Amino acid sequence: MDTIKADLLMSLPEITVLSMAMVVLIIDLFLNKKNRLVIYGLAQVTLFVAAYLVWGSHTTTVDYAYSGMFVDDPLSEILKLATLIGAAIMLVYTRHYMMLRNMFSGEYYALLLFATAGMMVMISGHNMLSIYVGLELLSLCIYAMVALDRDNPKATEAAMKYFVLGALASGMLLYGMSMIYGVTGSLDISVIAQRLHDSALINPDFVKNPVLVLGLVFIVAGLAFKFGAVPFHMWAPDVYQGSPTGITILIGSIPKFAGFAMAIRLLTTGLDALVLDWQNMLLIMAVLSIAIGNITAIAQTNLKRMLAYSTISHIGFLLLGLMSGTLNGYASSMVYVMAYVLMALAGFGVILMLSRKGFEAEQLDDLKGLNQRSPWAAFLMLITMFSMAGVPPTLGFYAKFSVLQAALQAGFVWIVVFAVLMAVVGAFYYLRIIKLMYFDEPLDDAVIDAPLDMRMVLSLNALALLGIGLMPQGLLELCGRTIYASLH
Repeated sequence: MDTIKADLLMSLPEITVLSMAMVVLIIDLFLNKKNRLVIYGLAQVTLFVAAYLVWGSHTTTVDYAYSGMFVDDPLSEILKLATLIGAAIMLVYTRHYMMLRNMFSGEYYALLLFATAGMMVMISGHNMLSIYVGLELLSLCIYAMVALDRDNPKATEAAMKYFVLGALASGMLLYGMSMIYGVTGSLDISVIAQRLHDSALINPDFVKNPVLVLGLVFIVAGLAFKFGAVPFHMWAPDVYQGSPTGITILIGSIPKFAGFAMAIRLLTTGLDALVLDWQNMLLIMAVLSIAIGNITAIAQTNLKRMLAYSTISHIGFLLLGLMSGTLNGYASSMVYVMAYVLMALAGFGVILMLSRKGFEAEQLDDLKGLNQRSPWAAFLMLITMFSMAGVPPTLGFYAKFSVLQAALQAGFVWIVVFAVLMAVVGAFYYLRIIKLMYFDEPLDDAVIDAPLDMRMVLSLNALALLGIGLMPQGLLELCGRTIYASLH
């Protein structure tokens, strides 16, 4: 009985979010359109209560629940807290946008809460089965949310593409997991790691087992799709462009926390014995993602499509840290994913702020002369673009610097040189946006009408990129301590 109680207490944040998602669906049945703000308030309260519960259960040890299927460690707590705060910020940004497009419904908020619960399960998953269940819960919710605007054929097309390719990637991941299970006889990540380690001590050639290596290839392919890394990136530009911007901000931001946790659990904890194999795979994907992402983004005229290719290049940098195979590398990747999500939220937040009824601010030309229309909005976008380009003293610079430093320490000198050159190439399309905002004449002179809470949160979000960039030591130390406590 005590064990059941301890298990339930450990997973209380997830239980809270799931329960409230169902409550939101039921309450929505009895509300008319005018009273739908109640649902928005309920969703925000749910996220803050869950964040409080995560914060309240803070631990410096690694604890397990549900017979080892669920782990509570510093890594899971920090990433869950970041996910919940990111979801709350996203709700503030999307409320006005959804209202103007008749998408402000109970379904949207319920799906968002279910997706958040899926991310939290992925982050705390310590068994291949629980990680997969969390991933499917997240994925199915996002497929439905992309198609939420039923009158928009582009959104329906994007949802179908995402669903078909996503189902294929999930199948590959599941197939890889079944192969690992076939070789090790377990789905528990700690047991898999121990059995691979013991077998490798008895027979060093064991890690070359073709079934094991093929299983690893499928797992890495599934992970790469969820991240949007080359060559599994085909879905990203189309889905980013086709989805309503209020949904694109979800696809392009907080799920990266869950993807990072999944990579850490599966690769660095479970399949550590195969480090040389997955290191080479991540190396190829990192190089291709940085190159293709940055070069292709230059040719884009659609802002959301450009940000999709930008995301692909950022994922390449994230993989550089994971590829290094050291605790320092994992910590630098964690810093990068934190920085990336903050930048993505700010970037899409500005696009949402500039959008209005019947108008999507998704073309580069829509940003022309923004400084004349709204100097503050232009300044927030300036900070975000500088951070994405890696210009000091923004957070993006320190994130890139820490990842490149980790790769350099691991001996990948030429890869670091290549990544720096590509970062310079990537700076072109970020600086182009700044040029459009400050040096071109505006094509649109409409007044920017955004709620006060959105303006305030967006300002704090963008200024955080500058503030943390000026004093990055706190974030660097937090990520270092978290990785060390969870993986050491």
